[in-house]
Amino acid sequence: MLNLKNPNLYNNRELSWLQFNTRVLKQAQDESLPLLERLKFLAIYGTNLDEFYMIRVAGLKKLFSAGIIVSGADRLTPLQQLREIRKYLHQEQQVVEHCRSEILKQLEKEGIFVKRYDEATNQEKNKLNQYFNENIYPVIIPIAVDATHPFPHLNNLSFGLIVKLRDSDNDAIERFGIIRVPRVLNRFVELGNGVYVPIESVVAKHVDELFPGYDLIKYASFRVTRNADIAIEEEEADDFMEILEEGLKLRRKGEMVRLEVGSNADDEIINFFNRHTNVYKDDIYKFHTFLNLASLWQIVNNKDFAHLLLPPFKPKNLPPFDNGDNIFAILEKQDVFMYHPYESFEPIVTLIQAAAKDPDVVSIKMTLYRSGTNSPIVKALMDASESGKQVTVMVELKARFDEENNLIWAKALEKSGAHVIYGIQGFKVHAKAALVTRRKNGKLKQYAHLGTGNYNPATAKIYTDMSYMTSKDVVTNDLTRFFHFLTGFSKKGKLNELYMAPSQIKPKLLSLIHNETRQGSDGHIIAKVNSLVDDDVIRALYKASQAGVKVELIVRGICCLKPGIEGVSENIRVISILGKYLEHARAFYFKNDASQVYISSADWMPRNLVRRIELLTAVKDVDAQKKIIQILKLQCSDNVLAHELQSDGTYVKVKASERSINNHKLLEDYVNRIAKATRKETSSHIKQLVERLFIES
Repeated sequence: MLNLKNPNLYNNRELSWLQFNTRVLKQAQDESLPLLERLKFLAIYGTNLDEFYMIRVAGLKKLFSAGIIVSGADRLTPLQQLREIRKYLHQEQQVVEHCRSEILKQLEKEGIFVKRYDEATNQEKNKLNQYFNENIYPVIIPIAVDATHPFPHLNNLSFGLIVKLRDSDNDAIERFGIIRVPRVLNRFVELGNGVYVPIESVVAKHVDELFPGYDLIKYASFRVTRNADIAIEEEEADDFMEILEEGLKLRRKGEMVRLEVGSNADDEIINFFNRHTNVYKDDIYKFHTFLNLASLWQIVNNKDFAHLLLPPFKPKNLPPFDNGDNIFAILEKQDVFMYHPYESFEPIVTLIQAAAKDPDVVSIKMTLYRSGTNSPIVKALMDASESGKQVTVMVELKARFDEENNLIWAKALEKSGAHVIYGIQGFKVHAKAALVTRRKNGKLKQYAHLGTGNYNPATAKIYTDMSYMTSKDVVTNDLTRFFHFLTGFSKKGKLNELYMAPSQIKPKLLSLIHNETRQGSDGHIIAKVNSLVDDDVIRALYKASQAGVKVELIVRGICCLKPGIEGVSENIRVISILGKYLEHARAFYFKNDASQVYISSADWMPRNLVRRIELLTAVKDVDAQKKIIQILKLQCSDNVLAHELQSDGTYVKVKASERSINNHKLLEDYVNRIAKATRKETSSHIKQLVERLFIES
């Protein structure tokens, strides 16, 4: 019998992630896209890589230091992974720099110029000098480094200049210094008319003002990356919020894991810096243009050049939410499924706002993982609490890189009188659920929202996610149990209609896959997730393929499964879709299951299935089922945005046939047509149109 635990059958998680970020980079290289759209993908690539180093590389270094030899089904050791990562990124760096140079060169034809101080006109230099005196000089931090001035602590993602100076009165005296550029300053000095000047080239021209009596010999820009993961010993925490606040401070002081330097950095400058920071040589990256790809957002967000982005799409309120009817009355009549951002996130906001104002509403319960800034949902919850309603909110303080924001909301909600839960010991709460309880005709009636994405109206415009709204008792009763589990004590935590991780989702998924496996060639699975890592799930899918089941996987990011291996996975196809919107929904189709269609907050990763509180929901409404299946089949047919995973772990762009199928564009067009049709056609015609439009694809 074939050994399905053979490490050759699995892609390494970290190297698979690097392949994902390479696909992001390929979007930046795609000449069919508008120039600022390409620059946006370059900024996303940089942001992704920062987080990868802060979390994943830092974690591997910790494992290596601890003497851990093996991790993951592929059996690569931490040291082997670190070597492969460094090799991959150093090779890709040339591609990144070429891509950036090409885009910036083409942007000059459109009136956007990124140039150094030395390349500026005399008039522009005068503006830059004035800007330095008024905006930079008062906040810049020059630091001498010598026997009496210790090397400063540099926070995570600190940026600045390393300078070598000569005493103006004595050529024999040379010294090194650091100039820290605070984050309050923009990465580029914007002169108007589309001219951007990297701030370090402005600072370098005024070093004599920062270190009077010294002349600049040479300088180089630098940027440091530190371990940004927070390890919190919850058992020792009497006040979890206090521990988290301390953890956020420590994040700025984590071990340095990467050093980026500008092209001016010679061996002397790098050696000086590294004597004090001790970054491993292969974690030092020298760039020939400016540092910090994420800073390109400053240029991308210039509204004067919005025509160089893909046309914006305004999410639509489709039936039954298009005529302003009472949302509670709508949900009493029917279940509603929505696919964001094509369909507006507004009805979910309306549900919470209406609940806050409705005198018949008794309570509101919600989970909040990433709610964003200026959240209308959180404000509505505060209003509801202040008006005397029972408001219970699970605010996940461990939502990575959103901890600080969530901490602020948690305190504000508590102040308003809401009951705030800060997490379950040992688990992150990643489920997306809301439950409103309302008096109707002397009885209590409940209304639920279950989703795949966060309660964040801003990201709901750029992430694809799914929402399911219902007032069915079987669902709302289970959600009541779910919230009781979060607020109380429960060793079982088992639901009847819904499925909850860590105890129920993984066994259910394995059961669903096994059921299709028993059907042999009549079995069919379509699964859409962000990442596929879990060994048990992968082995179950391999067995399904061996039995003849057709398996179609839409995996945006990490995929440790290898498709197309004879005798193992030849019936499995894996694609990744990258485009205008970030694919974030999790949805599953199992042909021979009674419910067939499920949506979930959980990816197919151990952290989601066994280390988080997640929800899996069977969608039993027939119209909603059809719509989800049509969306999944449409994405499987995409031949514009899709890349197909090969058995060697690489990805190949799917070739467009005679008919190009860009699922993002098609869905925008379809929803626009449906929205226009609502003004003329009856609801039955609309329903037929929805079905026809999806099936046409």
